[in-house]
Amino acid sequence: MPPTAGSPKSPAGAGDMKYLLAGMLFLLVALQYRLWFAEGSLAEKHRLQQQVQREEAINRELRARNAVLEREVLDLQTGNDGLEQRAREQLGLVREGEVFYQVVPSDGGGQTQAPRAEPQE
Repeated sequence: MPPTAGSPKSPAGAGDMKYLLAGMLFLLVALQYRLWFAEGSLAEKHRLQQQVQREEAINRELRARNAVLEREVLDLQTGNDGLEQRAREQLGLVREGEVFYQVVPSDGGGQTQAPRAEPQE
C-alpha cells in the first residue's frame, strides 16, 4: 500500500539509528562502570581521602609527642633541673641530707602502716 499524505514515513536510516543508540548506551554503561567501580573511581577516591585523614591524625599525634620529647631534650641539655627531676621521678633518688618518706596506702583491711623515714647518704 503506498504511503498516504497523513501517514508518517519511516526514515531510510532507522535501522542504523538503532545501532547508534545501542552503541551509545553501551558506551554510557561502560563509562559509568569505570566511574563507580574501576581503578580511579569515586569509591576509591573516597577510600583514599579517609586514609589520608587517618594518616594526618596520626601525624598530628606524633608531632605533639616529638615536641614534648624535644622540650625534654633541650631541658636536659641546658640545665640540671630536668636531670634532677628525672632522677627523682624515674629512679627514686634523693639529694644528700634529704629525708625520703614513703606513704604506703592501706589496703582496706583495717591495718594501716605508718610512713617510713629513711635517711639517705
